[in-house]
Amino acid sequence: MTGNPDTERFQSGADKYSAYLQTREGKLRHDLAFANLREFLPNRPERLLALDIGGGPGGMAISLAQLGVHVTLLDASIQMLDLAKRAAQESGVADDIDLKQGDAAAVESLFPASSFDVVLCHNVLEYLEEPRATLRFGSRSLRDSSSVISVLVRNQAGEVLKSAILHGDLDAAERNLTSEWGNESLYGGRVRLFTPERLRPMLTTASLAVIAERGVRVVSDYLPLTVSGKQRIFQLERKLGQRPDFASLARYTQCIAHRVSPTPTVVS
Repeated sequence: MTGNPDTERFQSGADKYSAYLQTREGKLRHDLAFANLREFLPNRPERLLALDIGGGPGGMAISLAQLGVHVTLLDASIQMLDLAKRAAQESGVADDIDLKQGDAAAVESLFPASSFDVVLCHNVLEYLEEPRATLRFGSRSLRDSSSVISVLVRNQAGEVLKSAILHGDLDAAERNLTSEWGNESLYGGRVRLFTPERLRPMLTTASLAVIAERGVRVVSDYLPLTVSGKQRIFQLERKLGQRPDFASLARYTQCIAHRVSPTPTVVS
């Protein structure tokens, strides 16, 4: 899935991750992120081309393909790609998705510059030692200034609340409050925690300008199991995620950005 010494967990645990994506939390993360992205897809007469970096079992790629987008899904895990292939076939969009094995850290060497209208980088940066490089390569892959990149990362504030509210672990909440790295609950190991102050400069350095910032899963993780109504939860989350005061506490932060020309250096 990503370029990191710890990513053996993705090589051997594809089924576990795929199962997580079928839970209420996993489906909501996908649905919210996709709804946010859909608002900002480029409007072109020709077919859009998308690159899904670390696309895993293919959920986001399939959703885009069902809109008529041609998607290249890049993942380092053969097991993930096998799941994505099967899911694309079952959804009837196998011809619209190209599967490519490769590392997120190698995007620059795998694709020519200015190749894609849409680039996805969802839940990838938190596992990388050098997230800035992947953002830079993602920016380079965008066709022009009207193309967009969607970046979804784990929000530090959300990890603090999760530790305190869901698990009652105040020690973990204290650690997450100040640490750049937290504990990954699905696979074990560490995961990078982002704050706006960490993420925004990374995007700027990659010549990316944010056009929208959304919170993903603000309150749904803390709802009692007795609370039902998928559509009502989704609608509430959409409203909360668009308000900065609530979005700042979400489990995930999603930024939609486009490429800008670097400011030239003025020599006096």
